[in-house]
Amino acid sequence: MRQIQSTATYDRRLKQFAKKYPRELAAMLDNLDTYVSSLQAGGKPHQIRHGFMHGETHGAIAIDQKGASGKPKQTRLYLYADADTQLLYLITIGDKQSQREDNAACRELIVELRNEKQESQDLRERPGDDAEPIGE
Repeated sequence: MRQIQSTATYDRRLKQFAKKYPRELAAMLDNLDTYVSSLQAGGKPHQIRHGFMHGETHGAIAIDQKGASGKPKQTRLYLYADADTQLLYLITIGDKQSQREDNAACRELIVELRNEKQESQDLRERPGDDAEPIGE
C-alpha cells in the first residue's frame, strides 16, 4: 500500500483506546505493522493471512489484540485495503460491545468507496461531447 488514510472515527477511538486499553492498542498496532509489511512485500490484501486477522463485512479486515500481555480485552482495529488505488483505510477501533456499530461503519465506508470508484469509471468510459453521433 502506498498510502494510509484514517477516518475521524478511527482517530478519535485511537486516543480513547490509548488511555483505556494501552496494551491491546499496542498489540493491534504491532499487528497492523505486520500486515502493512506483508502488503509492501507484494501480498494481495485479501490473500494475506495472519492469526490476528479476521474477515469482516464487505471486504473489511479486523486486526485483533493477539500478542498483548496478560488477559487482554477483545479489541479489533478495522481496515479496508483497496488493491486498485493502493490505499489502506483505517476505519475504526472497537471492542465486543461496539462490534455491530463497527461493522456498520465499515460497510458504509466501503460501499461509498466502491460507488465513487464505479462513478469515476463510468465517467471515463462515457464518450465525450465531441463524439460523432451514430448513424450520421
